[in-house]
Amino acid sequence: MKNRTIIGIICMVLAVVITFAVAPIVNRLTSDTSTVIRLAEDIKQGAQITEAQIESVKVKTDTIPAGTIKNPKEVVGKYAASDLYAGDYFTAAKISGESNTADDVFASLDGSKVAVSVTIDTFAAGLSGKLQNGDIISIIVTDNDTKESAIPGELRYVKVITTTTAGGIDKDAVVKNDDGSYELPSTVTVLVNTAQAKLLAKYEGNSAMQAALVYRGGKENADKFLAMQDEYFNNAGGGANG
Repeated sequence: MKNRTIIGIICMVLAVVITFAVAPIVNRLTSDTSTVIRLAEDIKQGAQITEAQIESVKVKTDTIPAGTIKNPKEVVGKYAASDLYAGDYFTAAKISGESNTADDVFASLDGSKVAVSVTIDTFAAGLSGKLQNGDIISIIVTDNDTKESAIPGELRYVKVITTTTAGGIDKDAVVKNDDGSYELPSTVTVLVNTAQAKLLAKYEGNSAMQAALVYRGGKENADKFLAMQDEYFNNAGGGANG
């Protein structure tokens, strides 16, 4: 009888512990969720994001990446800064307030900068086909005669407008082949000032050029690199118009 009483007391104590200690912890672990938005379908770089392309889902709060956007109003109407895929969360680096398709960049030219295309001689020279619109690259120049390579100060930070295949298809319009492959680009078009344009035309004839990726991401950070390139010309005494 005494043993039964002791067992009964132990069971009551355990019940109290479970009710007031363990249960709240379990509930907290299972109910600590947040509602976030994510992409419901694949979209190409430069495409405008619509409400139909996003979905709201509840996920464990501690699994949400830092900087994830939760408000649909901050995403709908913006543009994909790169190719995005179903299930992707949105961050500031993945969206842009303006489209970066080649046509949109061309339409925005105002005389301060020009668009110039240079040949991609080899698979490696074009970053193995992985260059994207809006990338910031450095251009490595190798002299055909001396075989010496360097990154000219004038071409340290250059913005990619697009890459284009031999068939004239720009990066944002390239479609997958039946075998899952893509047609590789044969030129890269960059946004430059007139001094840079003349230099590229010179190198096109007597040198080989290769792209080195410097930055891919949000426009704000990309513009910082372009500002540093502009400063180079300002310090050189206005060479941007030379």
